[in-house]
Amino acid sequence: MVAQSGKMGFRILAYISLGLAAIGVVLPLLPTTPFVLLAAFFASKGSPAFASWLEEHPSFGPAIRDWRRNRVIPVKAKVLACSMMALSWGLLFVAGAAAMVLAASGIFLLGVAGYLLTRPSY
Repeated sequence: MVAQSGKMGFRILAYISLGLAAIGVVLPLLPTTPFVLLAAFFASKGSPAFASWLEEHPSFGPAIRDWRRNRVIPVKAKVLACSMMALSWGLLFVAGAAAMVLAASGIFLLGVAGYLLTRPSY
C-alpha cells in the first residue's frame, strides 16, 4: 500500500511538473525545459507509461533524451529560458512589484539560470 501511494505521489508530481512546463510555454516567468525534465524524472518513478509517452513526444522527447544520454541542454533552450526569465523579472520591476517579491523571484530565477548555464550544451 505504501509503495502504491509513493507511485501515485510521483505520478501526481509528474503531471504537475508537465502542467507547469505547459504554462511556461506561454508565461515567460516559468522556464519550460527544467519542468519537462522534472516531469520525466517523476514519471520514471511513478508511471513508466507516462515516462515513455514523454520521451517519445515530438516536442518534449528530444530534450529528455539529450538530458538522459549526455546531461546536456540545447543552447537555444538556455538562451530562451534565460531571456524569458530576465524579461519576466524586468516586467515585475516595471510593474512596481514589492521589494520582497522582486528579491525572492530574482534569487529563484538567478538560481535556475545559474543551473542552466553551468550544464553542458551542444
